[in-house]
Amino acid sequence: METLTLTPVGIIHSEHAEPGRTPIQSVCAQGSAGVVEVFPEFEEGLDDIEGFSHLHLIYWLHRAGEATNAVSGERSLRIVPFLDDVPHGIFATRSPIRPNPLGLSVVRLIERRGRELVVDDVDVLDGTPLLDIKPYVEGFDLRVGTRGGWTEQVSSDEFLRRGERRPKP
Repeated sequence: METLTLTPVGIIHSEHAEPGRTPIQSVCAQGSAGVVEVFPEFEEGLDDIEGFSHLHLIYWLHRAGEATNAVSGERSLRIVPFLDDVPHGIFATRSPIRPNPLGLSVVRLIERRGRELVVDDVDVLDGTPLLDIKPYVEGFDLRVGTRGGWTEQVSSDEFLRRGERRPKP
């Protein structure tokens, strides 16, 4: 198989310094502000981004090597995700323990300041390498009538309780 080479386009800055204290998904990170710093050579790519309310951030989970399966303590293709107490296939979860540790988050764009994007709902560790930005477009991205697999067995209250992982102010 061919080896792929990826080049970061920026760095994500956030209030999150510890993986175990970082919200699990951006929906659990409301009020978690951050700044997406785009490297100077990619700044022109931000033209016209101000018209979007939300963005997809695609990033490298640079500290995923520190993570192991909460039950076995090993890295495998079956893991126990944060929402459940039984193992599932890695591709049926959003665990950082993956063959290629790519992350995907939808964040709210507050404003653009040159090559910096001020964002909210950030569920990403400080210093995470940014691989790409794509605008969230409701007409492209919103799907109704979807199925959530095993996650449908978890109540929304339980999801938020397990997913926030931040100290309450």
